[in-house]
Amino acid sequence: MRACLLLVILALALPAAWPAYAERTDSELGPVEITTIASGLNSPWAVAFLPDGRYLVTERGGTMRIVDADGTIGAPLAGVPEVYANGQGGLLDVVLDPAFASNRTIYFSYAEPGPDGAHTAIARARLEPGTLANVRVLFRQTPGYDGGAHFGSRIVIGRDGLLYATIGERGDHRNRAQELDKTYGKVIRIGRNGEIPKDNPFVGRSDANAAVWSYGHRNPQGLALNPFSGELFEHEHGPQGGDEINVIRKGANYGWPVITYGREYWGPKIGEGTAKAGMEQPLHYWDPSIAPSGMAFLSTDAAGAWKGDLFVGALKFTLIARLELQDGKVVHEERLLADQRDRVRDVREGPDGALYVLTESRGRLLRLQPPEGIPPVSN
Repeated sequence: MRACLLLVILALALPAAWPAYAERTDSELGPVEITTIASGLNSPWAVAFLPDGRYLVTERGGTMRIVDADGTIGAPLAGVPEVYANGQGGLLDVVLDPAFASNRTIYFSYAEPGPDGAHTAIARARLEPGTLANVRVLFRQTPGYDGGAHFGSRIVIGRDGLLYATIGERGDHRNRAQELDKTYGKVIRIGRNGEIPKDNPFVGRSDANAAVWSYGHRNPQGLALNPFSGELFEHEHGPQGGDEINVIRKGANYGWPVITYGREYWGPKIGEGTAKAGMEQPLHYWDPSIAPSGMAFLSTDAAGAWKGDLFVGALKFTLIARLELQDGKVVHEERLLADQRDRVRDVREGPDGALYVLTESRGRLLRLQPPEGIPPVSN
């Protein structure tokens, strides 16, 4: 009886959210402190940092939530449009407008159901207490398709203030990645109101979609600006092997499915080989595949020994790849968190300079304290 009473008293004394807790792991450059900010998210896909210290998180099933700084997971926001939560489709990326503090505007991507099948869509909305308001679709992948594979999609706001977004080739229609009149397997570039910039590479061509910025992509689930060079980095899933990191250039063709370092899942070669004139080579590729998702640079002195490095999440191998770059090349790779056995869906540089990670299997939001970097958050 006394034991039961003690349990009740303890339960009443517990806070509404479990406090963040930390563990340590080793890395090549020193110890890394891993703080679990929140757990219990349902297949989280992307995280953005709100100015008040909270986190905006998308869940692939179609919900968007705010996570408090203490780890409390809020109720689903109202106003999220209907999503096609099938296969790899669902509610995907989210980013804040540069002037979010004054305009409360966010941009997000999702698989949108439609009469001709699902589309990868890019939308904007105003984040109000408990809801999204003024939701407007800025871009839809064309044409639609009922399959559940290869939607992409990540969003980056470039130094030019425009939206760049990755669009998958939907699996069964791989050849459309080479067709400029369709937005399968592309990186697109649009204005923050959905307008087409006049200097996009294929503007004015009757055989091309004017939103296309680059093409020949498979299933790109990583996009990040190099904060030092200003270059746009993208990564995409290969088939069996051949996951790629690419530096995205205006109007360039990245080869899929004509060239690839991967093979069909049942063994045969794909396309014409690994290189062809007029098609770009990847900056880096993985064989075997790591199934990359999410990508971020750490750019400030707060990142300590990790400053300047590129981080890529991995679903298949449940790890984070830390890549060192030198003279435009990847010169070293270290693999982190593989012992966590938790599929990594997103990685982001936080406003404090730390590396933030969303894991899919266990639904966690983690903070990685870089070696020799900013002091860890106190518990």
